[in-house]
Amino acid sequence: MNTKNAQQPSQASRQLAITLKRSPIGTPYTHRLVLRGLGLRRRSQTVQRTDNPQVRGMIHKVSYLLEVKSL
Repeated sequence: MNTKNAQQPSQASRQLAITLKRSPIGTPYTHRLVLRGLGLRRRSQTVQRTDNPQVRGMIHKVSYLLEVKSL
């Protein structure tokens, strides 16, 4: 019985909870576009996204506005 695979979730099943903590007012236009791409429109809104390199890159660009938790 292989317990190593049972303890670690697969890459596709890992999710991130992303919350917009600060207002994007006064931020560069491209940062606001990234927030829209993540699906964030209002402050304190939380969305769930799959943990992949594309989403991680978007989070990195606007990390000063976000709070990220792993699910």
